[in-house]
Amino acid sequence: MKPVLMTLAALLCAAAQAQPKLPAPNFPIFASTTDVKSRCDAGLKGAKQRVAALERRKVDTGWLAALDDLTVYLEDHQYPNDFVLNVHPDKAIRDAAQACSLRWADFGSSLGQNEKLYRALQKAPKQDGIDAEFARLASGQFEDSGVALPGPKRARAKQILDKLTELDQQFSKNIRDAGTRVAFTEAELKGVPASVWEKAKRDDQGRILLGVDYPSYVPVMRLAESGDARQRMWLAKTNEGGQANLALLTQIVTLRGEYAKLFGFDNYVDFNLRRRMAKDGATATKFLDSVTGAVNAREKTELQELRAAKAQHLGTPLEQTRVERWDATFYSERVKLQKFSVDQNAFRAYFPPQASLEFSIRIIEKLMGVKYTRIENKLWHDEAQTYVVSDAASGQPIAQMYVDLYPREGKYNHAAVWPLRGSATRINRTPTAALVVNFDRSGLTLDEVETLLHELGHAVHVNLSKTRYAATAGTAVMHDFVEAPSQMLEDWVYDKDVLKLMQAVCPTCKPVPDAMVEQAQAAKQDGKGGQFGRQHLYASYDLTLHQQAKPEPLPLWARMEGATPLGHVQGTMFPAGFAHIAGGYGAGYYGYLWSLVVAMDLRTAFAADKLGADVGKRYRDEVLGQGAQKPAPELVKAFLGRESNSQAFFEYLKK
Repeated sequence: MKPVLMTLAALLCAAAQAQPKLPAPNFPIFASTTDVKSRCDAGLKGAKQRVAALERRKVDTGWLAALDDLTVYLEDHQYPNDFVLNVHPDKAIRDAAQACSLRWADFGSSLGQNEKLYRALQKAPKQDGIDAEFARLASGQFEDSGVALPGPKRARAKQILDKLTELDQQFSKNIRDAGTRVAFTEAELKGVPASVWEKAKRDDQGRILLGVDYPSYVPVMRLAESGDARQRMWLAKTNEGGQANLALLTQIVTLRGEYAKLFGFDNYVDFNLRRRMAKDGATATKFLDSVTGAVNAREKTELQELRAAKAQHLGTPLEQTRVERWDATFYSERVKLQKFSVDQNAFRAYFPPQASLEFSIRIIEKLMGVKYTRIENKLWHDEAQTYVVSDAASGQPIAQMYVDLYPREGKYNHAAVWPLRGSATRINRTPTAALVVNFDRSGLTLDEVETLLHELGHAVHVNLSKTRYAATAGTAVMHDFVEAPSQMLEDWVYDKDVLKLMQAVCPTCKPVPDAMVEQAQAAKQDGKGGQFGRQHLYASYDLTLHQQAKPEPLPLWARMEGATPLGHVQGTMFPAGFAHIAGGYGAGYYGYLWSLVVAMDLRTAFAADKLGADVGKRYRDEVLGQGAQKPAPELVKAFLGRESNSQAFFEYLKK
């Protein structure tokens, strides 16, 4: 009997059948500004109808689920709009989405002050601890929106919330749409790989024009021999947002202070932290103070090494050599190269961007018992990718993830994850996350692979959530815990057994030599003073700014940065680009260091084997899967089998 030869059509059909389907609806196509507006109109109309129906609904055992149905509706109609304004290649569509986002914010602030829903929530039957925690968190959100304030104060609270959304969006837009370009001659870019600049646009004098996106900024700051070139690039990045954003930040912080006073608080910090792990500003400040001693001396020692490296490089007397802000990264790289033979740029040859994504995904697959399958799918940009996440044991699709890897004009220019859709087991709802980064197409440094793993950690937190209610899914956890699952994974890139997975996903990629990994580990230990010193400054500045009676963002920054070993450069305005504190991390940036303490404690469970599937499965179930349906300290205790402590963190600081 002759073998049957399948036709091309049959082969394609079979391949399509083998490819998993999206377990949830695809991300909507925003085809035009008209499309954005019509979606906005219809979405808001439907939301208002659902609120009215919920107000009339009997308060019975199904009422909490009905409230969560409203969250589900908002995820499906508001969240795509609020995300697309950060990534769509068409500026007109981004602007239309931003206008719609303000309308959704107005709806949200009104919803937060809905007394009928708040009173019903207090009466709604709670069947168990999960119901009780959902109701507690929802009550807190209503109360933080001003639902219990007297009439005039409640009206002012709504005005402030709406204005804060508008100001935050304008702050980010000013950075996103600035289109900043810095001109360089080829000679000024000596030391910077040609792949960074050879295809860049040129001005009418033939000079190379580079943006301040990370694939351009980082190589210039690390590798450009010319101090003048580094200075111009650093100034352009540091002044991102400009005077306009300084004015916006002043307004934002002033309004937050007024908002806190409506609730009887002296400052926004104590108001904002009262529902978090830290509880209040005094606790957060005490924590930061405990880090200070471990970091200050180290930072000064590292600076002396940089001075010596600069003096040697330029042939200047040590006592006359001063390290400037734009020198720090360049000479830090030289010191690491001299002491540890570590050249971050050399890692790019081992980590092509797509293979690095697949490698990071493979880590999660081995650890968490899941499988990611990339599928063909139309999204907001041709290069954006779609993955279906399935449970490895059952083969059941459980989530989807979108990935946008490369920089482009008008795109969000840092690295972040948007939780587009939360899990809700009560209605078999599967979660969706969008991972957005800006990587060099020629390859990633080891630092950038670490960043990729960090952001993937957020996406995994969303995707592996298995909560009853969408409102408590994934990254809805306490804000000073939300970074911990991501920070925990950063350490995985320094494990030789983990790095061997690269060859499994990219057989043609050269294996990273063990010696390079060991050198990178040693170099990472060496630069902790500067790394943690900077994070400490950001966190302390954020808390201090939000406790000022009359906020003055730039004078405060100049004073606080001026007290650090590298000092402050007059005329620069870093706070104008500090989008974290203009947005959701305002009076909460300390959470990065706070979460890192928890993350390092979580890592202790994986000390024996970073790819241990048994521990990984327990972590998936006890921490990631629970979302916010249990308080964060309980999640950590359940996983570790004890109360969390800071021992691992402070031991790390001493190394």
